[in-house]
Amino acid sequence: MTKSLKQLRRDAKALRKAHQAGELRATQRIANYPPRPEGTALKYADYLHVIARENSFPSWPALKLAADMIGMDLAAKRQRLKLALYNGQFGVADQLLADTPDLAEGDLALCLGLYLRPQVLQILEEAPERATQLIGFRAPPLTILARSKWIHHKPERAGDMLAIADALLAHDADLDLGAPVYDGTDYTLSLLYFAIGHANNMPLGQWLLEKGANPNDGESLYHATELGHHAGLEMLLAHGADPKGTNALLRAMDFHDTTAVQMLLDHGAQVDEFDGSHVGGEAPWVVPALHQAARRMCGADMIDRLLRNGADPERRFEGTTPYAYARVFGNQALTRTLAARGVDTTLTEIETLLAAAAEGATGARISDPAAIPVAYRNIIRMILHIPRKLDHVRSLVALGVAPDLPDTEGLTPVQVAGWEGLPEVMAYLLTQKPDLTHMNSYGGTLLSTILHGAENCPQRAERDYIGCLQLALQEGVLLPRRAIDLAGGDDIVEFLSDWAERHPEQVV
Repeated sequence: MTKSLKQLRRDAKALRKAHQAGELRATQRIANYPPRPEGTALKYADYLHVIARENSFPSWPALKLAADMIGMDLAAKRQRLKLALYNGQFGVADQLLADTPDLAEGDLALCLGLYLRPQVLQILEEAPERATQLIGFRAPPLTILARSKWIHHKPERAGDMLAIADALLAHDADLDLGAPVYDGTDYTLSLLYFAIGHANNMPLGQWLLEKGANPNDGESLYHATELGHHAGLEMLLAHGADPKGTNALLRAMDFHDTTAVQMLLDHGAQVDEFDGSHVGGEAPWVVPALHQAARRMCGADMIDRLLRNGADPERRFEGTTPYAYARVFGNQALTRTLAARGVDTTLTEIETLLAAAAEGATGARISDPAAIPVAYRNIIRMILHIPRKLDHVRSLVALGVAPDLPDTEGLTPVQVAGWEGLPEVMAYLLTQKPDLTHMNSYGGTLLSTILHGAENCPQRAERDYIGCLQLALQEGVLLPRRAIDLAGGDDIVEFLSDWAERHPEQVV
């Protein structure tokens, strides 16, 4: 970044003017980093906040302080390197360090993220209190260490990483003090989650557990099922993690991981779990295991395992039976198993129509889509990522199921298809004219959701994110220049840069 603070202030004033004039691009920029609740009048300081967030700083004061201390260019490079370490963008990190070899000098967060043991120890020797002082997005130093994915690029520095952890602990670092998942929220994730669930850093996860970190943090066990291996799950369970109340069993079923499911069952996971947060009235239940098996298209081995561990073939969820769920979602293995057990096979009129759509029938139409039970209302969003389900999606749309309905997280089907990296599914959903300006509950647009999936979707290695980006941009979705700067994969950066050069009118 070569802009001065003076120019950035001018940018904030220009943004304010454009936003007050109702310009679409300005409105989208504000929506990407909302400084206040929607409908609240914005002040000049709010526009400065947006400018700071667009430049990867948590706030305008943070940007200004960094620029005053070390200059704008160096501050911007350091902030970009911090994001690269957090997201595992090793090509970006290598380039920044090659261009400016001393980039981390004097910056505790970067020294932690790069496992620079001598520098960290020197900083702590000179100022021991820094071991517990919050950094950046309200993160303690030990969490900065845990959030870095550098271990996968420089595994030979694992010893330095653990030595840094020992030094921080010796200076009173708190093993259970985490950090907000992103700026602007009070929702805090644990240090253990960042090590195991976010960074997939097994050596640091093991160190934390051996030093006494709490394995029952509500997140780590759940996300350990997403790693593609069982090391994190095994170490958490060995140190007393309790699967009850975590949804880890259901998440393992998302990946058809019978090994993980059995590990969790062996440690007390319940197949039909009561939501203990409910007080009074009829007790709600977390999604029962057989309903989850139905909608995730689990096969006979998983189904048999669940039944042997007490899954109730008659347990209702949101008014639906496991059999009806299996028919509606098209899980024939579960349908046959339950029918053979003599369960109630009654379907409502709408369930009969939905089941017919799952079986490929077309021509029928639900007269009132609002009458579709809550249990099935988001069925398109729930199945679109499952292999060979596109024809089923088409049948549901033909039946009258809404193709653009946001889920409880504000994600629409087209956004989910983009996050999953499924251009064929996304192309079909785009023919249904979804709202391309929709912002989900995380503040994500269609474009940013695709980019987030390219960095975080567990199956990202085999998915096509450039295909999804191309579809979105062909529909006229705006391309923030910052999206190019923050993208991690070289192929994605090259594609977006090329698009920006050929379509400058689309760049904001």
